[in-house]
Amino acid sequence: MGIHDIIEGKKQWRAHMARVKALPSDYQIVYKEIQRYFFKVGPIDLHDGPLPSGIIDFFEEGVAAGKGVLELIGNDVAAFCDDLVKDSRTYADIYQESINGKPGTAEK
Repeated sequence: MGIHDIIEGKKQWRAHMARVKALPSDYQIVYKEIQRYFFKVGPIDLHDGPLPSGIIDFFEEGVAAGKGVLELIGNDVAAFCDDLVKDSRTYADIYQESINGKPGTAEK
């Protein structure tokens, strides 16, 4: 990874976070909780995949439709997150495999 890649990544991240800051406060709070959850357990390819921007797209559509964030995702943020990554390999899977001592055998 060269300096150009790092700079480009930072530009993309700043643009991403500007979109988050443009959301209503209840959406921002839930987004930060989702972000915190994914940084702890989330998918391995979180930064390279479409998930973060897809969530913001989904939230922006909800705002445009006049819906509250909990109307979109339900009352359980963790369950919403789990559903989003149910078919993805996560850091939690890697940790479970390290405990079990068997790569590729973590149960979901």
